[in-house]
Amino acid sequence: MTPTFDGRTIVLLEARMAAEAAALVRRLGGVPYAVPAVREEILPGEAAPFIDALVSGTFSIVVFLTGAGVTALIREAARLGRLEATLAALRLTQIVCRGPKPVAVLRQHQVPVLVTAAEPYTSKELLQALDAIDLNGAAVALVHYGEVNAPLGAALSERGALLDELLLYEWRMPDDVEPLKVLVRELVDGRIDAVAFTTQIQCRHLFRVAADLGLCSQLADAINAHAVVAAVGPICADVLRVFGVIPDVVPVRPKMGPMLNALASYFQTVDGP
Repeated sequence: MTPTFDGRTIVLLEARMAAEAAALVRRLGGVPYAVPAVREEILPGEAAPFIDALVSGTFSIVVFLTGAGVTALIREAARLGRLEATLAALRLTQIVCRGPKPVAVLRQHQVPVLVTAAEPYTSKELLQALDAIDLNGAAVALVHYGEVNAPLGAALSERGALLDELLLYEWRMPDDVEPLKVLVRELVDGRIDAVAFTTQIQCRHLFRVAADLGLCSQLADAINAHAVVAAVGPICADVLRVFGVIPDVVPVRPKMGPMLNALASYFQTVDGP
């Protein structure tokens, strides 16, 4: 049986791939309700010192957590007129990636990847993948996602890595939070069929807005009672549980497409909200 949303409204909090997510919801017979819950802001001036160190051969290992981090580095290198030098230096460095997205961006630029973490691409799998590399005394650069992953940095240091950390962009609230306020009220009123979370920061931002409205506990109760919740992977699901929300759908493969397909299948196997 082909999965279908059968006309249900599916909230999408995705920002970077909002159009792709909406298109997939439509193909699955749903009505996308896009409310971006995060924006990515480039931090100017952060890349230049890192590129200097990279090109000079300081690092033996560079760890990328996201494709967005790789893209931000490449864009900044190009803006500084140092793209070719940066790519050449990366090709001479042992590259470690948390998942397929940074791998895909690096391959576009002919940068080989030595180690890639297994699904579901969390810090646990990344550290397991790094078991094959002796980090003791190694100069390691960790390129974060939109915030510093302090536990991962601490784990690398505990293994003896001489760690240099780079944050090229930050996850911030949308410039206009009014759509999120409207969504919170609609969720509390039980007027939403499903919510799809593709990153844990979306959950945190949604509940920050709810807290500002004095509706934090009501939001969790209403979501559990009236909406079907999909979380893209285990990290996202764990953060939802911290806020009191029990995810109904967590796909085997931690990607947006499998998540939305699993969500559509869920509606066909159980009664909707």
